[in-house]
Amino acid sequence: MTNNSIKTLLIKPIFICCLLMLPCFVYINAAMAAVDPPRENPVPGGIAVVPISKAHTITPPHVTYNNKRVMVLDGRFIWYAVVGIPLGAKPGQHEIRIDRADKKTRIIKFNVEPKKYKEQHITLKNKRQVNPYKKDLVRIGKEKKLITNAFRQWSTNSPSETLFKLPVEGKLSSSFGLRRFFNEQPRKPHSGVDIAAPKGTPIKAPASGKIISTGSYFFNGNTVLIDHGQGLVTMYCHMDQIGVKPDQIVKQGEAIGTVGMTGRVTGPHVHWSVSINDARIDPDLFFMDNIETELVKAEKPVKTK
Repeated sequence: MTNNSIKTLLIKPIFICCLLMLPCFVYINAAMAAVDPPRENPVPGGIAVVPISKAHTITPPHVTYNNKRVMVLDGRFIWYAVVGIPLGAKPGQHEIRIDRADKKTRIIKFNVEPKKYKEQHITLKNKRQVNPYKKDLVRIGKEKKLITNAFRQWSTNSPSETLFKLPVEGKLSSSFGLRRFFNEQPRKPHSGVDIAAPKGTPIKAPASGKIISTGSYFFNGNTVLIDHGQGLVTMYCHMDQIGVKPDQIVKQGEAIGTVGMTGRVTGPHVHWSVSINDARIDPDLFFMDNIETELVKAEKPVKTK
């Protein structure tokens, strides 16, 4: 047998072995693609980023908080649980539950710090938007179920981006967490941010995702909800035109509709909510700085003669 024949016999098994290992290699690298968590601020309406595992595994650990599935991100050498803390959460010690593959359970505790949000008083001329009629309450109840189900959406895909882009360019008119009073009647805290802009201004997806649902609602007006993966859901309300359909895939920066003044409003704006594990949290945490700073940066310079 010649030397060339011997080399061929040796190379072929190695080549075949490499081909067999290639899919596994690609899978492992895909599973280990790291996404940095959003900024941490463990307060009601904030986010706790909790390290949960030092030993890296291909499959993310199963984590729950208040019986709701929690986002788990790959920190390259460690898994992080990204926990959305509800606005109504009490300060103090909270815990997440990790259900391991070996059927064992692990509990990790974290602290939630107190935070007091400012008040906002709004006067509405349409008193029906403050004290709805009985027939309105039936409609509102049905719509609330649809929106709640959308916020509880869970998909196994990790978010493509946790660093957001602005959904619209304009002025911050209402910040997150405000204790709201409509015609001096107390209502639930503001669960998003309001960005005022002229009617017809484009609204863009701050991150890639899949359209969960669209609709026209009593309080929210024309509305779009996007699933970004692992319980990260965003909502856009009071739109003029809706430019997407359910199940449509959208990329970061892609237009989903336009600013309007449908539903309970005093002027054209978009109400933008961000939710993790069905807890509405401050969208500021998905920016390097904060939304107000980003809006100032986005302002187009005024031309002078």
